Amino acid sequence: MPYVFDAYGTLFDVHAAIGRHRAAVGPEADRFSDLWRVKQLEYTWTGTLAGRYADFWSLTQRALDFCFERFPAVDRSLRGDLLNAYLELDAYPDAHKVLRELKARGDKTAILSNGAPPMLVSALAAAGLKSELDAVLSVDVLKMFKPRMEVYALVTREFACKPADVVFVSSNRWDAMGATTFGFRTVWINRAGNPDEYTDSPPDAVVPDLTGVLSVR
Repeated sequence: MPYVFDAYGTLFDVHAAIGRHRAAVGPEADRFSDLWRVKQLEYTWTGTLAGRYADFWSLTQRALDFCFERFPAVDRSLRGDLLNAYLELDAYPDAHKVLRELKARGDKTAILSNGAPPMLVSALAAAGLKSELDAVLSVDVLKMFKPRMEVYALVTREFACKPADVVFVSSNRWDAMGATTFGFRTVWINRAGNPDEYTDSPPDAVVPDLTGVLSVR
């Protein structure tokens, strides 16, 4: 059975880049990091809706530049350090364990990500996760972002399977909604205990961390 994971926010901590430079960023660090993530995702959705595409790395940089405009007290000379840190985000502590256990019991593992291929190569190398995966799939081949249905179809094409054969794992509720709509069995990693925004497209399971995925078969 293929277990397919979103990358950013699910396997990789998107706030780790700011976390490494928290003191230099200053008292606005958390708000800065939250806005960086919000704008990064917003640009994927608006571009896809408008039929325009720029890869995730370009949008990550654009979102960061917006944050510097929004928080002028943050030193712009940190731009290079923050982008370099984003290329080597920390994996969540349970990521290695979960991927390894899935592989050990004979399941397939993969990533389906908005991330541009060079970003994913860098992040996986830094985290040491590449050997735990059977496939790394990027939206870049389609030039559109999740939650378009064509993106989720990359998984069924890769594994020559039906949607119902796939367990899809994401910490992003909108992504889990898209995967559920496509027909995947979906696990929402709800680390923050957030309320459900898409009650008409419920996931098959809601768990507080990645280890909960191991109980979904």
